[in-house]
Amino acid sequence: MSAEHTPPIPGYEGLPIGTLQHRIRSLDKDGMRELIGYEESHGRRTGVLELLENRLRQLEEGAEPSGGTQDRHPETPPQPSAGSPVGPDTAAPQSSPPPHGVPAQPGRPKGDTQA
Repeated sequence: MSAEHTPPIPGYEGLPIGTLQHRIRSLDKDGMRELIGYEESHGRRTGVLELLENRLRQLEEGAEPSGGTQDRHPETPPQPSAGSPVGPDTAAPQSSPPPHGVPAQPGRPKGDTQA
């Protein structure tokens, strides 16, 4: 896998920085160097590079990669469930038009009769 073409984290380019901060925790030093190389040759985003370099520094000072995989994607909303729970038995009750009327059915005056 080349740092020029593919980052070690799937969907890397679209990750929010808060999610990226947690996803890089499972990478080792080599994975971090590869990701830094990828970022430097593609986006060169200052905040992202700072985050990646800080994590690499932590690993070089003795921090261990955390367990876990890159398979969980909390930034992606789940697929909607099929169907709608609304039906005839759960629909709102029928209502009458308001007393002031609606455009298709204007209201009638009350008690304003002429003698």
